[in-house]
Amino acid sequence: MNTRITELFGIRYPIIQGGMHHVGYAQLAAAVSNAGGLGIITALTQPDAKALANEIARCQALTDRPFGVNLTMLPALLQADYPALIDVIIQAGVPIVETAGYNPQAWLPALQEAGIRVIHKCTSVRHALKAQAIGCDAVSVDGFECAGHPGEDDVPNFILLARAADELTIPFVASGGMADGRSLVAALALGADGINMGTRFVATREAPVHDNVKQAIVAASELDTRLIMRPLRNTERVLANASVDRILDTEQQRGANLQFEDIKAEVAGVYPRVMQQGEVDSGAWSCGMVAGLIHDIPTVAELIDRIVEQARDIIGQRLAGTIAPDG
Repeated sequence: MNTRITELFGIRYPIIQGGMHHVGYAQLAAAVSNAGGLGIITALTQPDAKALANEIARCQALTDRPFGVNLTMLPALLQADYPALIDVIIQAGVPIVETAGYNPQAWLPALQEAGIRVIHKCTSVRHALKAQAIGCDAVSVDGFECAGHPGEDDVPNFILLARAADELTIPFVASGGMADGRSLVAALALGADGINMGTRFVATREAPVHDNVKQAIVAASELDTRLIMRPLRNTERVLANASVDRILDTEQQRGANLQFEDIKAEVAGVYPRVMQQGEVDSGAWSCGMVAGLIHDIPTVAELIDRIVEQARDIIGQRLAGTIAPDG
């Protein structure tokens, strides 16, 4: 498949595995890249820059295809050493960085001087335009359906992607609700140059998470996610569970007086227990509405091949057959 994203990143298919906390390790990133997509290592999952360097080296040993590193800039209890992380990325020769959260402008000169392509995750057209203006090479446009942080505008992808296509000149990919060939074709039709998948890649054989997490995603429907931390304007879409119910109860009770400390125990530091130990009810963890479209746990290669084959069938047969001959 050939789009501006495949050309920009040197990949076979316009399918990106987004950075995910305690999921974006070398084995998953390499599997995605080897299958023709773009795998992403999550920098902030690593404890420090040295550990990130080791993880990048591990991925380089597993694939000779392009892969990237995610750098997320969001409020945190302990701020990461971003200069050290960026130095590691540059020294390792990583060709692509996915930024998310705060404006990445301060870090762009060093990355782009090293020849690194930067794709920034955005939840609104105005943020995407800002990313374009400061020199990002591409953007990932995240609709309201997405796992993690969907922003505060609540615009779903059917509208958001078309608006982005109206306004942007740089390539962009669709994120949120992406799971199969139908998603890919729809994203292309709306003006995107590819797709970014998170939750769908968690439910694969190579995803380095406990099987309880994968089974919870397969068992969930599109109705089984919740939005937490809205009163703090740090909204996160997570899978419904007992812990999330407690968070929502606390938010309702505290109202405008809610402080992060009120829900910290259910939010901060829970990912190792969820993702590695399989304690899926021990805290809030990101999951997209796309869970309703996930019914199995294939290998990454099987998933990507299936997406591409379905997309080709839709474009070449179903859609082609809808055009009546002239006359």
